[in-house]
Amino acid sequence: MKNHNIRRRGFLAMAAAVPALAARPEAAKAFTGGVIQRQPGTRIRIGLNAYSFNRPLMAGTMTIPDVLAYCAKNNIDGVDLTGYYFRGYPEVPTDETIHSTKRAAFLNGVTITGTGVRNDFALTDASSRRGHIQLVKDWIEVAAKLGSDMVRVFAGREVPKGYTFDQVLEWMIPAFQECAAHGAKHGVIVGLQHHDDFLKTADETIRVVQAVKSGWFSVILDVGSLRQGDPYAEIEKLLPYASNWQIKEHVWYGAKKEDIDLPRLRSIIDKVGYRGFTPIEALGPGDPEQVVTVFLNKVRKAFTG
Repeated sequence: MKNHNIRRRGFLAMAAAVPALAARPEAAKAFTGGVIQRQPGTRIRIGLNAYSFNRPLMAGTMTIPDVLAYCAKNNIDGVDLTGYYFRGYPEVPTDETIHSTKRAAFLNGVTITGTGVRNDFALTDASSRRGHIQLVKDWIEVAAKLGSDMVRVFAGREVPKGYTFDQVLEWMIPAFQECAAHGAKHGVIVGLQHHDDFLKTADETIRVVQAVKSGWFSVILDVGSLRQGDPYAEIEKLLPYASNWQIKEHVWYGAKKEDIDLPRLRSIIDKVGYRGFTPIEALGPGDPEQVVTVFLNKVRKAFTG
C-alpha cells in the first residue's frame, strides 16, 4: 500500500498560505475557543429548515415562495433555505431570484436564517476539494445577498480508505479556515453541521471548531446525528459551541431510534443557555405539510411554555 501520509511540511505551508481569519488580530479577539459568547439565559425563536419539504421541492410541486408562505401562515420566525432548492444549484441563483426571495420573506415577516450546501472536504483529490471550497464561497455570497447570517456546511461523507481521521483534518482544517475568512469578509457565519458521517461525535466536532479558530465558524447542532452514546449528553456538550440547530423528530442510541424528548431538550437549553433560532426538520411519512405542522406544534408547546 502506498504511504498516504501528508508531509507535515506541506500541511504547514498550506495552512500558512490560507488567508485565514484567525491570523488577523480582530479574529483572535473574536475567537474564544469556539464557545459562543452571548448574553446568558434562553430566548428561542422557532425556525424551519426547508429540507422538511424535500420531497415536494425536489418533485417541483412546491417552490421556495410556497415555503415562505407556509412559514407566514404558521407564524414561523425564520427559515433555512437550503441551496438545493434554488433552480440551477449548485450554480448560484440570479440576483433577480435572490432579491425577489428576500423581498417575499421580508414582507411576510420571515427571517432567512441561512442557506446550505452539500460540500465534502474529506475528498482526497486536492483539485476536487478546491471545487468544494469555491462552492461554499459562492453560497456565502448568496447568503449575504439574501440578508442571511449563515451558510450550513458539512465536513465530509467519510474517512477515505487508506487514511486516518487525523490525516484528513490536515487538509480539512485549512479548507474551513479559508471559507471562514470569506464568510468574515461578507458578514456570514460558516455553520458546521455534524451529520454522522465524517463527524460522528460531539468531541470530534468540537475539535474541528477549535482547530479552525475563527469567530466566523461555529456548530449547527443536529440532534438526530449524534448516535454514539447518550444523545442528550452529546447535545449538552455541543450546545455551548452552537449558533444554530436542526431539531429533528428522533434521536438515536446507536442503531435504536426514539422519539425526541422535547421537554428534556428544552431543559438542557435552559441549563446551558441559548439565544437564537432553532430550525426544525420533520421528515416523517405522510403529507409533508401535515407532518411538519404536527411536529411544529409539539416543538412550540415544549419551547414556548
